[in-house]
Amino acid sequence: MTRYKKSELIINPDKSVYHLNLKPGDVADTVLLVGDQGRVQSISKYFEKIDYKKQNREFVTHTGYYKGKRITALSTGIGADNIDIVINELDAAVNVDLNTRQLKDNHRSLKLIRLGTSGAIQPDIDVDTNVASAYAIGLDGLLYFYKFDKEVIEENMMNSFIEHTNWATELSKPYIVKNSGELLNTIAYDMTQGITVTAPGFFGPQGRELRIPLAYPGLNSKFENFKFSNQRITNFEMETSAIYALGKILGHETLTICTVIANRINKQYSLNYNKAVDKLIKTVLDRL
Repeated sequence: MTRYKKSELIINPDKSVYHLNLKPGDVADTVLLVGDQGRVQSISKYFEKIDYKKQNREFVTHTGYYKGKRITALSTGIGADNIDIVINELDAAVNVDLNTRQLKDNHRSLKLIRLGTSGAIQPDIDVDTNVASAYAIGLDGLLYFYKFDKEVIEENMMNSFIEHTNWATELSKPYIVKNSGELLNTIAYDMTQGITVTAPGFFGPQGRELRIPLAYPGLNSKFENFKFSNQRITNFEMETSAIYALGKILGHETLTICTVIANRINKQYSLNYNKAVDKLIKTVLDRL
């Protein structure tokens, strides 16, 4: 059996995983992922009981109970690079024996649900709307650093997207991953659904131009007009493709729901998106 080297899986003296500082018992089977550290408390304020709190760097964890169900709220920080840390260390915490550094015999599957914010790229999606990601297009390139089965990606949709956008070879090759259908159907059944673009940045990769000119200024229009089967691109954010891809490879269920705080086409911005996000949190907790 493989024994992971100390340089590859770093374990703290208290036998917790390095960045997250989590042990197996600290992690509930359902994990709500948020980018913002402050949003962890926005979730845990609804818990009847909190039995674990931890913070290391941008990673804040509260584990407790909502209506008798044990739930972990965890902040990831921003970007696919942080998600690479979070998903791998969550999986290690629950599926690797941190004393022997060996893979456990029984695989533990987590429900990983991201609750975040995003920008809509369709004119009919109003601010404060909740959008569930049926698919995620990764522009971050993270997946290609891993070996994966071809079933992980939606190859036909990916090829259609590359052709439609005339994707530049200078950019990372996109990948498209489908959401875990069960969570989408049980939690987001009445929400707007579509394809989410996960960008490797907030400004240029999402078509925002300040002092640095854009290399591909027409890209957002191509995103807006892309359709595959009955799916269209609905929104931008910065984490979902990595969650879906690594979650699928590692055998975890995944879902992202983001509140739209800006409509990039109509140039609108929410007057009070925190209220909308809080309503989303309460809705998801009740449906869990």
